[in-house]
Amino acid sequence: MFKPSQILKGAKRFPMTSKQGRQFYKGSRTGSMGRHTKRGGYIIDWNKVRTFVVPSGLDTTPLKPFVSLKVRPMRSSFGPEENPQEKKEIQVETKIGYST
Repeated sequence: MFKPSQILKGAKRFPMTSKQGRQFYKGSRTGSMGRHTKRGGYIIDWNKVRTFVVPSGLDTTPLKPFVSLKVRPMRSSFGPEENPQEKKEIQVETKIGYST
C-alpha cells in the first residue's frame, strides 16, 4: 500500500477522536479520584473527589441566570402523549374515508 514520504508524515497531525486507536484511551482530562490496588480494585481518595458548595441563600436570591429579554419562550404543540407522525397518518386516513 502507499506510504507517505518522510516530509508528508509530519503533515498528518489531526486531533485524535474517540474512534481512532484501539489501545489509546483519550480520557476526559478529569484526573484520577483514587488509586488502583494490587488485586484490581480501586480505592477512592475522598480528598480528590470534586464537591460543589452551593452558596447559602441561593434559593431566596432575586438573581436569575442571564437570559436575554429578546428571547421568545418556546411554545410546543406536542405533548408526551401526542406524536405528530401518528396525527398525520390519522388525517390521511380520514381524507381517504371521506372520498369514498
